[in-house]
Amino acid sequence: MSKFRMKPIVVEAEQWFPGKDIDGVIPENYLTEIGGPMVALALTPNGHEQVLPGDWVIMGINGERYVCKHNLFEKIFEPVNE
Repeated sequence: MSKFRMKPIVVEAEQWFPGKDIDGVIPENYLTEIGGPMVALALTPNGHEQVLPGDWVIMGINGERYVCKHNLFEKIFEPVNE
């Protein structure tokens, strides 16, 4: 199998926590289970996706939104100093 490397691109992203407004994220204000975390919904190319506290909402290169778990985000992305 051939190997490929992702092209380096710069994306905008914000980490979501309850009470934080992020464009494209709809707060749902309900508990997933008794005592469970607050959740929100993000409209992604795959439909509405659940956003949990600490998840990152990434704006793609065409303005679309994606949800990424914090531990995966740290493995893929690094801060850019502009």
